[in-house]
Amino acid sequence: MSKKNQLSRRSFIKTTGLAAAGASTLSAKSYSRILGANDRLNTAIVGCGGIARSHLSALLRLRESDNIEISAVCDVYKSRAQGFQDQILKVGGNPESHQDYRKVLEMSGIDYITIATPEHQHCVQTLAALDTGRHVYCEKPITRTVDEAHEVLDKVRATGLKMQVGVQGMSDDSYSSANTAIREGAIGPVIQAQIDYVRNHSAGRGPWRTGVSSDAPQPADLDWDAWLGSAPKRGWDPHRYYEWRCYQEYSGGIATDLFIHRLSRIMRACDLTYPKHIVGMGGITLWDDGRDLPDNFELMAEYPAIEGISPGMNVYVLGTMGNRRRNDHVIRGHKGSLVFNREGWEIHDEETRKVTRKHKKTGAEDIFLHHQNLHAAIRSGKPLNCPAEFGVYGITTVAGANRSWAESKLLKWDPERRNWV
Repeated sequence: MSKKNQLSRRSFIKTTGLAAAGASTLSAKSYSRILGANDRLNTAIVGCGGIARSHLSALLRLRESDNIEISAVCDVYKSRAQGFQDQILKVGGNPESHQDYRKVLEMSGIDYITIATPEHQHCVQTLAALDTGRHVYCEKPITRTVDEAHEVLDKVRATGLKMQVGVQGMSDDSYSSANTAIREGAIGPVIQAQIDYVRNHSAGRGPWRTGVSSDAPQPADLDWDAWLGSAPKRGWDPHRYYEWRCYQEYSGGIATDLFIHRLSRIMRACDLTYPKHIVGMGGITLWDDGRDLPDNFELMAEYPAIEGISPGMNVYVLGTMGNRRRNDHVIRGHKGSLVFNREGWEIHDEETRKVTRKHKKTGAEDIFLHHQNLHAAIRSGKPLNCPAEFGVYGITTVAGANRSWAESKLLKWDPERRNWV
């Protein structure tokens, strides 16, 4: 980057928190004008756990072809960050390693931040990155809650920065091409869609359980308080750290970790935004092991009319963790059904039951392609495959389903409050 780009951004961040909103927005806009002065893009990885390993692998593969560099790695568990640093050093990189993400944001020359932390950290870290003028790749879901999602969306729009949400299936063209076919009238008015995410975990170890012992010690170089962040304070708990997807304070479980992938496919194909009503059903049926999120879950969302697609439709998503038998992934119209498969999709005529149209997909559910798409968006304004708006629509539905389950009631969308009532 040029000397101009090397200016310190310490003025953007207080050492113990975020900069004031007004000043930070101006700074973000100013910095965004500088981007592109040098074609190389520098990123930092915040969060060096499981999914982050896939990001690291993809970004290392992209170093030459996409002219990018990993300039920093960060994790509250210092050894994890240093492990990532060592891998990058082996291939000729020279990243800094930090334990506090705010130290990364104080660095100069970083163009975008890759956030791969637990869900409860997504909002604060994304806002901080945007406040310092950085584009963002944030793993799904965009945030843990609906209110947080709209706060992030407002900031993205105010800054004009790019945000890619990590629903990697949106880099598969099956769903955008399905949208084209549906808008051409290939299956008639859409009335219903269904999809699932099913797994079968062993009887002795339920979803997201790692087998960690309850008396496992806290690693000496893990900042537990920083990991908790804005979540309720509590003493060290190895289950909550290693198995955080089992607990509402950090995750939405099946809905936010798994359903978000499947629901997004139907959303893209049918141009869905906010549902009218949502209901979530399920429970802790097989693994009553201290978790407070369902191990068996499903949602039904009722969407309003979408011009050119549907007079109004329902979407069903099933997720059991105790049986892997699949349901069809299908969008049903009055004239036919569009059925997704491993190759792409095919349309079955409602009267003749014959296949009348097929599509062989390009792209894939791939972190590599998702990063490439973000790079093109930053450099040349190419449309993002999963922008912040899309991330908001997804978390609105799945978080709403979790709330419906917790409150045992049907919820209605309130556009003025931008939340469920």
